[in-house]
Amino acid sequence: HNFAYRAPVPIEATKRHLPDLPWQKVPLGKPFWQCTEAELKGDPPAPITYVFKSFGDIHTTVPVEPHESERTGRFVRQAKTECGIHTRTTSAGSPHGGALMDLMVKDARKAKELVDSCVKTVEINERQACDVFCLLHGAFSPLKGFMDETAYNSVVMDMRLPEKQLFGLPVTFDMKEVSGIKEGDRLLLKWKGDGVAVLEASSIYKPNKVVEAKEVYGTSSLEHPTVFSLIQETGDYYIGGNLHGIKSIAFPYPVQTPADVRAMLPEGKPVVAFQNRNPIHRAHFELLVRAQRDVKDSTLLVHPTCGPTQPGDIDGVVRISTYEALKEETKQEFPMFRWAYLPYSMKM
Repeated sequence: HNFAYRAPVPIEATKRHLPDLPWQKVPLGKPFWQCTEAELKGDPPAPITYVFKSFGDIHTTVPVEPHESERTGRFVRQAKTECGIHTRTTSAGSPHGGALMDLMVKDARKAKELVDSCVKTVEINERQACDVFCLLHGAFSPLKGFMDETAYNSVVMDMRLPEKQLFGLPVTFDMKEVSGIKEGDRLLLKWKGDGVAVLEASSIYKPNKVVEAKEVYGTSSLEHPTVFSLIQETGDYYIGGNLHGIKSIAFPYPVQTPADVRAMLPEGKPVVAFQNRNPIHRAHFELLVRAQRDVKDSTLLVHPTCGPTQPGDIDGVVRISTYEALKEETKQEFPMFRWAYLPYSMKM
């Protein structure tokens, strides 16, 4: 972050990791975001200037132009993102799509009518439970349910919803078989025996999971853990349609809805957000402290994902315990920190 890379001509993003590039690496003496445009470009002004706006190594990040997003340089040669997302914004920012979805049915009578109209009950797994939670409470805004075939194909091939909003990964409800279910039916989704949502089956389709793997993850190799799960463990059929929340899902660790998280962020103050999936190690914590100090009068939001992860990762309940311990140890010294846990199933 303390260097500028000045070049006479633009260099393609997918080649900026190569050695002996035609640029000059110049120490700035301070983080690039504290520099003026003149300090970044030098004297005489360089035609093109790049800076590192995201943490990583040569395998995962490249320098970008100062006006570009923090995420622009991440994994430019791969069809993936990463586990740590570091952003700065003011307050909570606008929900994706413009409005925060809330799919919970507030009227008890209507909820009962929805449940009574279901033709089949489906016990969902933890991965599906995380998706249901995120849909019901707006973490996947602007989605109002699991993607139908049109939305699924649009996201897989173009990374956009049919309405053209950016959406990087398909959100689908899979089943191994769909005999006895037809379009228009309603399904009662249960988590650990409790009815949590009603899914309207407006679209029943069989995806090409090899194409999905190649387009979404950049490979169809079963050596990729999520591709293996998609091909070998995910059901052969997807059901798309609107989702109606009957009861919020209870996980074995505390979770917060997007509305809860927004409520804990002071209005009008800058927010530095950090998202990860593993316990926070010392380097992580130093990053948090320094990032918060770099943004005057800011709130720091630690927002780990706590659902199922990749094989070999630390269990979610154990991870939550480490976050809670660190939260308790640091609350006096760092009262501007906020902690919230997202039950998201890793799909990377």
